Amino acid sequence: MFRISMRRPARALAVSFLALSLGSVSLSAAEPDDVVAKVGDTEITEADLAFAAKDLGQELQRFPPAQWRKLLFDIVVDMKLMSQAAREEGLDKDPDFQKQLAFIELRALRNAYLAQKINSEVTEAELQAAYDKHFADFEGPEELNARHILVKEKAEAEAVIKELDGGADFAELAREKSTGPSGPNGGSLGYFTKGQMVPEFEQAALALETGSYTSEPVQTQFGWHVIKLEDKRRQEKPELAAVADGLRQQLMRERYDAKMAELKDQYAIDILDETLKKAPEDGAKTE
Repeated sequence: MFRISMRRPARALAVSFLALSLGSVSLSAAEPDDVVAKVGDTEITEADLAFAAKDLGQELQRFPPAQWRKLLFDIVVDMKLMSQAAREEGLDKDPDFQKQLAFIELRALRNAYLAQKINSEVTEAELQAAYDKHFADFEGPEELNARHILVKEKAEAEAVIKELDGGADFAELAREKSTGPSGPNGGSLGYFTKGQMVPEFEQAALALETGSYTSEPVQTQFGWHVIKLEDKRRQEKPELAAVADGLRQQLMRERYDAKMAELKDQYAIDILDETLKKAPEDGAKTE
């Protein structure tokens, strides 16, 4: 995995995203405290634009990227002007606003803790250890490698079997007689696992020994098949790179669960509301 050796603060990273993704004309203006404009005595910084971009999220995608920076600037200007008007009216002292502000701070602190303490970068060593543990006793599903010859009538399939019994080459017969899309490729279906083929075909293929073919035609919704089993094997365990993202998410969930258990042991949770007291825990069954 490629890793940046010097971590920049989250605020600076957000600004870098803004400079690269929002059509910034000047890449030199990429520090959080760089001032892009003033509204009265209030400054608008690169950080303001970056936070506005994060707040808008997918809504920003509705506009051409070349317009993003100016759009964000206009939004922040409106916010600065209206917030100033709200302060002049004393709305910042309103009890309901103070409660809302406290909740926003609560959520922001939770998100900051998640980002910096829970969802921080999982190391290569942690990933490798999780991979080794998870796949230590891995036994993949059985895979079959088969060829088949597909024809419309049972009599045609029986004739094919007679030719095979007489020593005809299966792949050559498939190229000559099979009506299926794999015919030109000698009837080869490659490797497949249980559930990937229609039941009748799968059952017949599973019953074969490696190198043998069906002694009787096999009927499916597609017609009549003669099937030859080329190989059986167990699916190999995936490479670390293929499952790294899933393991990383698993490790972060484990960190979260462990931290929440620790915090709940550290701080008493006294539920005063009777309805909440009777409510089942997450995932608990209800009558």
